[in-house]
Amino acid sequence: MEPDKVFIDIRTSPLTLSQVMVEVSRLQTEYPDYEIFMDGDAYAIVGRRRTG
Repeated sequence: MEPDKVFIDIRTSPLTLSQVMVEVSRLQTEYPDYEIFMDGDAYAIVGRRRTG
């Protein structure tokens, strides 16, 4: 299994919440084979390759 891909590190990102939401939508379109979500432990927007 490949590790999660970090797209946005929330701790260091200058983006506002609305900008992060726009980026999440863009990432979902750009990476349709990934599940894009907020990882609370990593405090980041990450992608995990879909299986099945």
